[in-house]
Order: sequence, then structure tokens, then C-alpha cells
Amino acid sequence: QVQLVESGGGLVQAGDSLRLSCAASGRSFSSGAMGWFRQAPGKEREFVAGITWNGGTTRYADSVKGRFTISRDNAKNTVYLQMNSLKPEDTAVYYCAGASGMYVLVPSRVTTYNYWGQGTQVTVSS
Repeated sequence: QVQLVESGGGLVQAGDSLRLSCAASGRSFSSGAMGWFRQAPGKEREFVAGITWNGGTTRYADSVKGRFTISRDNAKNTVYLQMNSLKPEDTAVYYCAGASGMYVLVPSRVTTYNYWGQGTQVTVSS
């Protein structure tokens, strides 16, 4: 059974940085894609960033381009989300997600991802 465990959330001030980690276990992750999503109160879950395991192709939501960076460590089966220049509107629960299959481009739809972590809270104060 696949397990995704996020860590690294917290309370920070606007302009600060945080790094989220997602440790994956339970299967071989030589293929597929990993994504970070977020959900603020009263809003739908939205795609933030994603990366393919094999080629390292990345994709970002427009709202985080230039501020967030996704990376992976294949040896550790871990995906990271470096978040810089955080804004109050980045406040949300952040979820790590995994999609099995072969991808050239990173999928961004929630329904494409079949593995999900429990989420980690990120709160950015102004």
C-alpha cells in the first residue's frame, strides 16, 4: 500500500520561506508523477506544482511561478516543495499526491492523482 507522508508546514510571516517534504513508500517510484496541491478554507483543492519521477519535468501554477520550486530525490523516494516569498494568500493545507502511469507532462487535475497524503498546514501571516 502506498503511503505519502508530508512534513514541514508551519506558521511564518509574509516574505519567509518554508520547505515541505513528502516521503513516499510502498511501491517503486521510477515512473509516474508527484504533485503538490493546496486547499484553503471554503475553496476547492488546487494544483500548485508537480514533477515526473523519471524525467524530472516540472509544472507550476501561475500563482507560484518564480517563488516555489519542486524537486525530487529518487534515492529517498522524497519530493520537496521549496516555498519562498510566501504571501498570506498561500495559506492553506498542502497535500502531496502521487499519480501512477507514464507522463511526459505533469498532470494538474486532482482526479488524475490516486495517492494522497494527510496534508500539512501552512499559515502565512501579514
